[in-house]
Formats: sequence, C-alpha cells, structure tokens
Amino acid sequence: MHNMKPILFSLLLLAPLAHAAPEGWSQVWADEFDGKEIDFSKWGVEENGHGGGNGEMQYYMDRPENIRVENGMLVIEAKKEKFNNAGVQKDYTSGRMRTHRRASWLYGRFEIRAKLPEGGKGVWPAIWMLPATQKYGGWAASGEIDIMEQVGHERDTVHGTLHYGGGWPKNEHTGEPFKLKSGNFGDDFHVFALEWEKGEIRWYVDGELYQTQTKWNSANGQFPAPFDQPFYMVLNLAVGGGWPGPPNADTKFPQKLTIDYVRVFQKK
Repeated sequence: MHNMKPILFSLLLLAPLAHAAPEGWSQVWADEFDGKEIDFSKWGVEENGHGGGNGEMQYYMDRPENIRVENGMLVIEAKKEKFNNAGVQKDYTSGRMRTHRRASWLYGRFEIRAKLPEGGKGVWPAIWMLPATQKYGGWAASGEIDIMEQVGHERDTVHGTLHYGGGWPKNEHTGEPFKLKSGNFGDDFHVFALEWEKGEIRWYVDGELYQTQTKWNSANGQFPAPFDQPFYMVLNLAVGGGWPGPPNADTKFPQKLTIDYVRVFQKK
C-alpha cells in the first residue's frame, strides 16, 4: 500500500481541476462546461413561474431553448414569448440553475468568467449565493451573497451586495457598484470573483478589488453570522422585477448570459 501515494499524487496533478489557482488557494470544485450538456451531478435546473418573489416577468424553464451548453459555454437565454402553466402566465421565458443539494461551501474564492447580456431596460443577470439551510431564519436573516448583478439599462456597471439582518421586511443590504472605464459588460468576457473569509468578503472584476465588507449582522446569530455557514451558487437571467423595472420598447430579445467557467477555491 505504501507505493500508492505517488501514483495518487500524479493522478491529482493530471485532474481537470488543476488550473492555475491564485496564490494561497487550491481548487476544490469547477465546471468548465466542456461537455455537450449540463452536468446534473453539479447543477439542478429550476422550473417555476414565481420569479423569486421580486415581481419578475419570466417563467424559468428546464429546456435547451433557455438553458444549455454549447461550444464549451453555458448559455442562459431569455426569450420574449408567452408561456402559461397551471394558470401562471408570463410574457418571457428564461433559465435559472443552482448547486443546491449538490455542492455548498463555507468560505472560499468563487470565480466566474462570463459575458453579460447585451442589456437594456428590464434585463437582470445574476451570479449569487444562498444558504444551504435556513440556520438563522427566513430571508434575509440567513443571508444572501450577490457576487454579480446587473440591471440592464446600466450596461457598464455591475453590483456586489450582501443581504442580512432580520427576516423580510426587517432585512438589510450593503454593497457597491463597479463601473468599466470603457465599453460595456455585454461586449466581451470578464472575470467576476468573490473571496469570502471569516469576517471579511471581497469583490473583484478582472482581478481588480473594488469592494471589501467586514460589517453585517443577523437577528438570530452572533457575528460573523449569517456568513458563517455553507452557501450554494445560483446562476440566472431574470426579466423585469422591482429593481430593473419592466423592459421597454428598446429592449431587444433574446438576451443571453454566457458563462465560460465556474471555479471554486479554498485556502490551503
């Protein structure tokens, strides 16, 4: 049995997770979307018309027209089309997927290379995290971590936000925007990253640190609650809702959120 160790070590070096990790971090999970379809061992695709409670206008569909892997990329596509299911009627369809019940992490570096939609009023892409269990109570007492959100009429700007405090409507949120010096986020791919350690969370775009948060609270736990428990990842493209508002006549459809990879690292 003693001579197994070098063999196992060499196999680890050849594993598909072995991408260059930032100094001090090692990769623990990834999806490079190199296959021909979604890896359901890593993701669940949601199907619902409630819009996450934000007054959104899309029906999330589990079908290739809205969510698929093609050319080594994950594509989430929002389409303008009427859909009716069990009396729930929506004017748009789109896609949402998550690692819930498959993978969750307490602390880490979360890195996503993505090209955001062309944008326009009412387009709302998001890369975010939710708690694996409601340890401290209902939203947002157990927390929410928004790695990247964009309201589509601000094509050159993204937001990083924490939600915490008490259960709605006693919830709180804090966050800052990041604005490109030139161009829009729909023009090309960018790397969105979040580093989450005990008592500190940092946001990056293309390697540039633009926000650090060290103060938050939970109604039912001591700091660093609620951000001291495992969270899973969510990827989605919403249409409408309270923050971006509805699309207008200038908003073009379909819109696509294209993701090259999702990588998760933890401290060595």
